[in-house]
Amino acid sequence: MKTSRHLALSTAFLSLAMVGAWIPSAQAQTDVKQGTPVEEKPDPLKRQPTDKEKFAQQRALRQELKGVYKKWLDEDVRWIITDQEMQAFKHLSNDEERDSFIEQFWLRRNPNPDSPDNEYRDEHYRRIAYANEHFAAGKPGWKTDRGHIYIAFGKADSIDSHPSGGNYQRPMEEGGGNTSTYPFETWHYRYLQGVGDNIDIEFVDTCMCGDYHMTIDRSEKDALKYVPGAGATMYEQMGQASKADRFSGGGLEQLGTGPMSTMNQSKQFDRLNTYAKLMAAPEIKFKDLEAYMVSSKILTGPPFLFDVRTDYVKVTSDTILVPITLQIRNKDITFQNKDGVATGTVNILGRVSNLNHRIIQSFEETVTVQVPSELLGRTQNNASVYWKSIPLRPGLYKVDIVIKDVNNPDHIGRWQRSVNAPKYDDDRLAASSLILADQMERVPSKDIGAGNFVIGNTRIRPRVSSGGTQPVTFHRNQNLNFWMQVYNLGIDEKSKQNGAKIEYQLTNTTTKQVLLNAEELTSKTNPNSDQVTLERSLPLASLEPGKYEITIKVDDGISKQQIAESAPFVVD
Repeated sequence: MKTSRHLALSTAFLSLAMVGAWIPSAQAQTDVKQGTPVEEKPDPLKRQPTDKEKFAQQRALRQELKGVYKKWLDEDVRWIITDQEMQAFKHLSNDEERDSFIEQFWLRRNPNPDSPDNEYRDEHYRRIAYANEHFAAGKPGWKTDRGHIYIAFGKADSIDSHPSGGNYQRPMEEGGGNTSTYPFETWHYRYLQGVGDNIDIEFVDTCMCGDYHMTIDRSEKDALKYVPGAGATMYEQMGQASKADRFSGGGLEQLGTGPMSTMNQSKQFDRLNTYAKLMAAPEIKFKDLEAYMVSSKILTGPPFLFDVRTDYVKVTSDTILVPITLQIRNKDITFQNKDGVATGTVNILGRVSNLNHRIIQSFEETVTVQVPSELLGRTQNNASVYWKSIPLRPGLYKVDIVIKDVNNPDHIGRWQRSVNAPKYDDDRLAASSLILADQMERVPSKDIGAGNFVIGNTRIRPRVSSGGTQPVTFHRNQNLNFWMQVYNLGIDEKSKQNGAKIEYQLTNTTTKQVLLNAEELTSKTNPNSDQVTLERSLPLASLEPGKYEITIKVDDGISKQQIAESAPFVVD
């Protein structure tokens, strides 16, 4: 599959082929009369250049690539240009081709191709100016490691800064104990596209000159690391380890022995992998779908239909988890049959932006659906579900999702909605989304908070309604699983316990008949917490086909507040 990124580079690669593709000259031909092969005379235009000629060509290229073009390549886009783009640009033969390349370079990264302004380019040069102003240290700010990361990935979500170094209490994962450090900073990003979630980047100024360099060795900031008897870790202070042990184990870091030392060793490859991703140019993936993020882009083929559900779960008062669930039906996917297996492939590109059109997060995924060929006709009504959980601050956002049927490139689907991540005030009784699911189960302790469809210690796969407006459908041989969290329960000052009543009500919405009305007290299930998680399963075999609604009411006797959440569903 050719993406727009490949197409945009076609001119550059064509030029590369014209300059550097030499055809071997000693091809054998057959003499028609004698039937014996004879060697063709070498074509001087198609011979391999000598090493001396190659060196001369390279020197000529360096001399030609100067002025604004050299500055653009070596400074302006140094941290965001890919290796393939760099090689293609170096092999362009004239300024007209270079100008066209630069125009296409920025166009490929423009979040709004229909706009005459390029927000990405403007933001990029703003970052360069900021880096030069704030990170210069005997060299321009854009050349420093902090400038590199800021230009490539933008402002960190939080920064732990120690500009004077000094006394430092190590966390347990670094061995514990007190030491003195060089000036250092830790930049935290909640999410970096192409890198991962919850990324911490450490910069250390070992020269005490303001030039902070990026490091993957957390012991590098320890100013007393090489001083005998000083800056001991907790285990070294207790006599259970020697400072010499830090330098005998090898590895990336020279952290002291401690309760977390085994975990540090196991994460070394993860740290190397993260470092490699940070040093690479930011990814441009599924660029052919970027243009469809703009509503004015016309879909040329039949729309690729899919359904989306968004939910909200409180993590902290400042962080809301927003699970986004996509549902794609088999009958809307183009399958290809090979060796008795029908395979459908869908590319998914999603983007979350704020009111200022700044991209907060992006996600890209390829989903493959495989069905035995003989069963394809019977599985047309089956659906595949994709899940992406995004942490956001409370506020209003826009979510854009575009999907493409790989086996039918003109089959594109688009979904755009605003989402309002709620703010959960500490003194107000509140709840998460009420999620109806076809699967719900506990996860092993090692998988808590991680993996598809996992919220906390529960794997819960939401049912997604057709068109986003119709009630979800369950079959009578299934269980109705529902999940909800309740926040900010009142706590009695004397007993230190909560005192809320939870009421579950199941109603037939056609007859208005209440079929179930059950109650429980939070003081019996989780008495000392201001937050409770409600997880219940209800067999549907006894229900007649029809329309129903599940309602959860919370009556907090301590804070004297009440809330209720409802969700409709259909039984067939």
